[in-house]
Amino acid sequence: MSDVEIRPVTAADHDAWLPLWKAYLTFYKTELPDAVTESTWRRFLDSNEPTHAALAWEDGKAVGMVHFIFHRSNWSINYSCYLQDLLVVPEQRGTGAGRKLIEYVYVAAKNGGADKVHWLTHETNATAIQLYERIAERPGYIQFRKPL
Repeated sequence: MSDVEIRPVTAADHDAWLPLWKAYLTFYKTELPDAVTESTWRRFLDSNEPTHAALAWEDGKAVGMVHFIFHRSNWSINYSCYLQDLLVVPEQRGTGAGRKLIEYVYVAAKNGGADKVHWLTHETNATAIQLYERIAERPGYIQFRKPL
């Protein structure tokens, strides 16, 4: 595994986070208004919000990011944790950085009182799926959504 260090974002990390966030949106072929990006960033820094972010750092450069959200579940007394966004820069993929980011979320979720971490990925994201199948179970559910 690489010498990547994972740590939660701070206000000083905005300029390191933003290019990763934009790359993530590009990867998923989507765009968001700047107001959404700004709101998302502010939420990470607000201790009253259930959403969190961490960056993967190597040699002083942010090489990955993860966003996760604590939420209630009707299937448990404890919280669940939704790993919403995960990105590792292409040159770092396969080095263990993605696994470290996910394991960071596992620890944060457990420490935060959650009893599970769950996430989605696109069915074409074969590289990520290879990792996910090694470190989590694939329950077989299909997602449906209706934009409002």
